[in-house]
Amino acid sequence: MENEGFGQRVARTTKKIVKRFLLIVLVVGLLIFAFTYWGVYENGVMAGKVLRITQKGFVFKTYEGKLNLETFGAMKNTSSLAETFDFSVESSQTEVIKELEQVALSGERVNLKFIKRYAIFPWRGDTRYFVESIERLK
Repeated sequence: MENEGFGQRVARTTKKIVKRFLLIVLVVGLLIFAFTYWGVYENGVMAGKVLRITQKGFVFKTYEGKLNLETFGAMKNTSSLAETFDFSVESSQTEVIKELEQVALSGERVNLKFIKRYAIFPWRGDTRYFVESIERLK
């Protein structure tokens, strides 16, 4: 090390700085990804009738749905079909998907408990709203 020249010391120091910088960028990138992937921005409930629940996608198969809010005239000069709520359902929630298919066929009014995520990922769904559970109304 004593016979090391100035150029070699600069190269070694530069490599250390670049490695540390890349490590910091990687860690910050992973933290941002984790926050946007698992973070929940909003919790809520929407009430209405399920118009459809479909499996969509070419590469990534996702479940997408549409809920008719049935507010009848809350939005002036629009049809009741214009007052809808688009949502996604995680593929792992098979019970929720089955129940959504049943209520879409029966036309009964339901409450959908949902969460809103920070970002959209193509393998998860087309919307930031994900239905967690469904409550049938009498």
